[in-house]
Amino acid sequence: MRGLSAKALKELKRGDLLETRAFVNGGWRDVAERIAVVDPATQETIASVASLPLEAVDEAVAAAVVAQKLWRQTLPAERGCLLRGWATAMRRNADDLAVIMTAEQGKPLAEAKGEIAYAAAFLDWFAAEGERSYGETIPSHLPGSRLSVQMQPIGVAAAVTPWNFPSAMITRKAGAALAAGCAMVVKPAPETPLSALALAKLAEEVGFPKGVFQVLTGAAAPTAHRLLTHTEIRAFSFTGSTEIGRLLLGQAAQTVKRASLELGGHAPFIVFDDAPLEQAVIGGIAAKFATSGQDCLAANRIYVQRGVYERFVAAYAEATARLKVGHGLEEGVDIGPMTRPSVAVKCRQQIAQAVAAGARLVAGGQDSPLGGNFVQPAVLADVTDDMLIAREETFGPVAAILPFDMEEEVVARANATEMGLAAYLYTEDLRRAMRLTDALEYGMVAVNTPKFTGAPIPFGGWKQSGLGREGSRHGLSEYLEAKYVCFGNLAV
Repeated sequence: MRGLSAKALKELKRGDLLETRAFVNGGWRDVAERIAVVDPATQETIASVASLPLEAVDEAVAAAVVAQKLWRQTLPAERGCLLRGWATAMRRNADDLAVIMTAEQGKPLAEAKGEIAYAAAFLDWFAAEGERSYGETIPSHLPGSRLSVQMQPIGVAAAVTPWNFPSAMITRKAGAALAAGCAMVVKPAPETPLSALALAKLAEEVGFPKGVFQVLTGAAAPTAHRLLTHTEIRAFSFTGSTEIGRLLLGQAAQTVKRASLELGGHAPFIVFDDAPLEQAVIGGIAAKFATSGQDCLAANRIYVQRGVYERFVAAYAEATARLKVGHGLEEGVDIGPMTRPSVAVKCRQQIAQAVAAGARLVAGGQDSPLGGNFVQPAVLADVTDDMLIAREETFGPVAAILPFDMEEEVVARANATEMGLAAYLYTEDLRRAMRLTDALEYGMVAVNTPKFTGAPIPFGGWKQSGLGREGSRHGLSEYLEAKYVCFGNLAV
């Protein structure tokens, strides 16, 4: 397993996609100070990227301001053509992009390839959606006047992106901003800068004007703070923890920036007695263990009605035990390493606390023989609402199963959190499904399926799971301002 990522990176079809310099104002910037990029499976350093000084942030913002003035005047169809070209370049180089992602993030290679396709789809979507940023005409309440609303780009935008989806979270934000006519400066997570820089390389090749799309690598907190203190940055988008989101929102509030936040999740996965058991188990495995459980959409609390509870627990534990743990570049791996050591530590703490409080460990739980950042997928049954795992997002491959009796009870328990991103529901009763989709306090609800994301959907949460939406026409609106215009004295 050691050296696997380094070997794969040396065998890229396009070695130039392994870029380690920051992309500022249409040029590649290198500095002596570096940030190590580590293979989370082996803790080996696989690359080091430039750690820009804060003065480079100022330069990037200034370049974006200049680029913005011309970019907003570019016809939407021309902007769309560049976005589609970027998507095509991503698909053409998908194998290399996936290897880079797995090497720095750890997710299984098949999932990395899926993310590249997912990421490219946002560019295609917003290429078309940018041509449909319609305004409106208002029937006048003033004699001889004509009233209208125009939708115009909000200005330069900044994005702070996470390590769990290092390509898709860039294109979901940048695709919308660029289609709307906004320049964007991206600060990727320090764990996964290589994916961001590879995307910048392809954007450069496609022909985006300099300053329109930039990628800054450097110390995470100071760089983000510097971006958010610039008055020239009119909007910012962040995907990450609720804790960090609150801090960034507070900084952005000082200059009243438009904020788009996709924050923590604590998803309930509700299975009723009438649901097909096999379908519910398969869906529950997919909803919990995608991205090795490091996903804000991951099923964190699996509520199962008592009539099928024990059968579900047994089948779910059996399915979990079959998951293969290993380096993401190894064939057939389902669960890769945790990208951050702190995630592995949290998983072990939640398991220990739950077992000490009376939960049954029915699968996994032992330390992985691979050691390090690897966590053996675990299933805890008889979890209660007061246990740590039922109160906090796990963000790892540990499944908590909780029994319930009545519909009203499970709705109340599912809603008893400040998080409200996604919820899952399995039932054959259409009336019940309609009641629960109304009652669940979540921005997204999936009924009888673990898969619901994609470019056309308004991705986002309620309560402390975020602000605004990404994807869909609503995602474009995050980067547009409404301007009301009144023409008077038109009467003949």
